[in-house]
Amino acid sequence: MAAGTVLAVLYLLVALAVSDSSKSSEDVRCKCICPPYRNLTGHIYNKNVSQKDCNCLHVVEPMPVPGRDVEAYCLLCECKYEERSTTTIKVTIIIYLTVVGALLVYMAFLMIVDPLIRKPDSYIQPLHNEEDTEDTRPFAPSHGQARANTVLERVEGAQQRWKRQVQEQRKTVFDRHKMLS
Repeated sequence: MAAGTVLAVLYLLVALAVSDSSKSSEDVRCKCICPPYRNLTGHIYNKNVSQKDCNCLHVVEPMPVPGRDVEAYCLLCECKYEERSTTTIKVTIIIYLTVVGALLVYMAFLMIVDPLIRKPDSYIQPLHNEEDTEDTRPFAPSHGQARANTVLERVEGAQQRWKRQVQEQRKTVFDRHKMLS
């Protein structure tokens, strides 16, 4: 149900982005980069013009030099026609945000469900009591011996094996600590 809702919202957002696919003023532009000229500093000019009008005379307004220097100034300017698809950008961002949102929902789901499915481990004692009870502590039953039917059981088995390894490492460290003391 949640996946269907997410897909419906994604479809709606993509449909809205595509329906607004007419060329907006941000989709095309002519960009002229003019370097410093005599006592003028360099400047970048942007204007929405057609590709055939993408030159210094149509883009650079107001012209910073007097009439006789316009040609020399325009020869120094480099004008490029740029076109981008805002629809593609919108769709990409929507998909990215949807994936991130789905991962956040999944993380919240796991945080809620994990305490419900986790069984208390009777063999783990607090760290400060470990030196007194390390020989009398019962070992956890091995979940790896029986065939794991579900992914959850396999993950839980791997988690139990990891916990046993950590406990063994702690025991070894404390034994060495006692021996060195």
